[in-house]
Amino acid sequence: MRIRAAIASDIPQIKRLILESPSAAQWNDADYASLFNSSQPALRTALVMEESGAMFGFITARSIGSEWELENIAVATASRNKRIGKQLVGELFKLAQSQGASAIHLEVRESNQAARRLYQSCGFLESGRRRGYYNNPQEDAILYSFSFSSPKK
Repeated sequence: MRIRAAIASDIPQIKRLILESPSAAQWNDADYASLFNSSQPALRTALVMEESGAMFGFITARSIGSEWELENIAVATASRNKRIGKQLVGELFKLAQSQGASAIHLEVRESNQAARRLYQSCGFLESGRRRGYYNNPQEDAILYSFSFSSPKK
């Protein structure tokens, strides 16, 4: 398996992965298209893990100066618990650090224990809460941050 930069033709497979991941951010077509907006290519990042044309997971992020936000991550149902999410986060760390990032932030549903365990295993620390941030169902968001000046686990 290899991790590579996503391209626009990956969108259908990315959407299929999202359908398997109801706790991931459910984006609309405009959100996906914005990943490949050529007017601001350095601000958005999308990586996919694939093998022989089959996609096993993806991760998206955006940068605002030296701060990054992990926007979305999903792993194919049949490929969960095989460290694919951790590998995608690790590759994002390498990319962000190579571009001078000082930190990566994210928010996750409070009930999404699998994602929270993933983020904590990658060295993210809980940094706050947004009450009632999510809808359908309404739920708090737990905020996490990773600082590149902190040691990774």
